[in-house]
Amino acid sequence: MPYYRQVGEIPRKRHTQFRAPDGSLYAEELMGVEGFSSDSALLYHRHLPTAIVDAVDVTVPRDTAPNLPLKPRHFRTQDLKWEAPADVDAVTGRRLLFGNADVRICFVEATQPSPLYRNAAGDELLYVQTGTAVIETIYGSMAVGDGDYVVLPTSCTYRVVPGDDLRLLVLEASGHIGPPKRYLSTKGQFLEHSPYCERDLRGPVEPLLVDDTDVEVFVRHRAGVTKFTYANHPFDVVGWDGALYPWAFNIRDFEPITGRVHQPPPVHQTFEGPNFVVCSFCPRKVDYHPLAVPVPYNHANVDSDELMFYVGGNYEARKGSGIGLGSLSLHPSGVTHGPQPGAVEGALGVDYFDETAVMVDTFRPLELGEAADACEDPRYAWSWAKRGPDWS
Repeated sequence: MPYYRQVGEIPRKRHTQFRAPDGSLYAEELMGVEGFSSDSALLYHRHLPTAIVDAVDVTVPRDTAPNLPLKPRHFRTQDLKWEAPADVDAVTGRRLLFGNADVRICFVEATQPSPLYRNAAGDELLYVQTGTAVIETIYGSMAVGDGDYVVLPTSCTYRVVPGDDLRLLVLEASGHIGPPKRYLSTKGQFLEHSPYCERDLRGPVEPLLVDDTDVEVFVRHRAGVTKFTYANHPFDVVGWDGALYPWAFNIRDFEPITGRVHQPPPVHQTFEGPNFVVCSFCPRKVDYHPLAVPVPYNHANVDSDELMFYVGGNYEARKGSGIGLGSLSLHPSGVTHGPQPGAVEGALGVDYFDETAVMVDTFRPLELGEAADACEDPRYAWSWAKRGPDWS
């Protein structure tokens, strides 16, 4: 994270004695990334965070299949069904849509609090499509709602307590997720050209201070998932400080960058991860050149797959393709893509786009998971020509 925060009680100097009211020492824990060479936080526990009393392997199938035959595809998360919808949580209920060696992209409609969980293989990014939730973490809790991005750093123990109608898109990275480096100064401050800044970010503001014993925590790691039982609850932290912590940012606080002619996707970039980027397409004034064509030009992004998640308004370039709120379009490298027939002419003279979408561009091909197979619209690839194998 680009700036320092302090929450709860901490000693004046790092790595010095810090005692509880009964005279016992609090247990210090350093959470740090990149081998003590990058951001970190110091947390102070009432009990030893190392004390485990059991560990059990958990089998979690996460198979994917290549995008074959190679073609643009459309998926409708709004059509996904759960066997027992009343029992779905935001961790164990995730369904895999897409994946590669760098990122797994899942979707879930959560109705129950999740178990305690941490991803020890990489950061996670949650996007709240609809509903509300409280994200309880080892650092404290955050209330989130529709339009919120939530960044959860590697090995941050957390759980999701849903409110009503919680629908989440979840990115599980193989490394770290953060603001694009070009938005930050050499000291880590957001620069003036950045479309969002520190004032737009939210983080935990007070410790949770939970006391419990024999607590189960699901841990995702590079070899799979293990269920640990800890002697004491991980949320026994009395205070912490540093620049590594979970944070939230709402897509409505992203300030769009516009121009006289159509601006390319990098102006919408919001996050970067290992071999992928995340962009936010928000309601905005569009091109003001007198001969401007506001919708995107046909393009072949030869180095990446483009995944677009449609979450609000009307997406001008996809009118007439069957795409609606909750849809995902996948345009893979190797296939030129662009506006639907009639969209270019229909957008001429338009000066405002009322659309909200989250885009993930990956620099390795995305494979298809079980959930993608369950909600695909087979007609989409043929919607430009209006004919093809599944069109009639």
